[in-house]
Amino acid sequence: MITRRCTQRQFLMRPDPETNNAFIYCLAEAASRFRISILFTIANSNHHHTGIHDPHGNYPAFLEHFHKLFAKCQNSLRGRWENFWASEQASVVRLVDPADIVDKMVYALTNPVKDFIVEKAHHWPGASALDAILRDMPLSATRPRHFFRDEGSMPQAVTLTFVRPPGFEQLSPNEFVVMLKERIRLAEELAARELRQTGRRVLGRAAALRQNWRDRPSSREPRRELSPRIAARNKWSRIEALLRNRAFQAAYAAARAAFVAGVRDVLFPPGTYWLPRFVAIRCAACPVGTG
Repeated sequence: MITRRCTQRQFLMRPDPETNNAFIYCLAEAASRFRISILFTIANSNHHHTGIHDPHGNYPAFLEHFHKLFAKCQNSLRGRWENFWASEQASVVRLVDPADIVDKMVYALTNPVKDFIVEKAHHWPGASALDAILRDMPLSATRPRHFFRDEGSMPQAVTLTFVRPPGFEQLSPNEFVVMLKERIRLAEELAARELRQTGRRVLGRAAALRQNWRDRPSSREPRRELSPRIAARNKWSRIEALLRNRAFQAAYAAARAAFVAGVRDVLFPPGTYWLPRFVAIRCAACPVGTG
């Protein structure tokens, strides 16, 4: 799951027709360009959550292209010139098991509910994969006219099809949708219960649309928190994933040290990204489907 927020937590992605269209357009174009499968996405007012499956190991290039393209497009819409995204790196969390994918999917798609912006997930007026996933239909977008040239090479229209997460092959499409609907309903009920207990009120769809894009949340931003690289509900899956990461780092460090020492035929471990693309090195191939 990829998460990135706007600079200073400003509402630079506040929903409106142009923003919703631009977000889907840039995401779909980048996914097509780099052969990335999109599992889910939601554009909140000041951040996005997007789940991807990356069987070809292209996500760094995909992220660079998507975030750069959308930032320039949105800055053009807002009449801005400064940085659009916050300065920290985008959060990229590997979802280890199928259950972890669904957990994050529900978390993302119900994010406006948990933040007490709307009562139901489908009330959110911004770009969201929810309806498209439940109806098994793609989202479409047209080339934003406020940024791209009419005679340019970018496609005039794109479609974004959401792929069912790996690990649910035993479920029919309808069974998967029923399961997802129930998980979303439970998340909405939990948020409603918290509202009743705390006496808070929902902001509402209309108020969210009226927010000034220069504003930001009044709450204090958490600082110096951990930034996880993996998410695994199962303890042993989490330990195994951490050990795999540690083994890769050790193998990469050893291969790099040998390469710097002049051993040009050293074999780098699978998962090495930058060097195979820009330096003539040997790299072991990743097993198919492990992206």
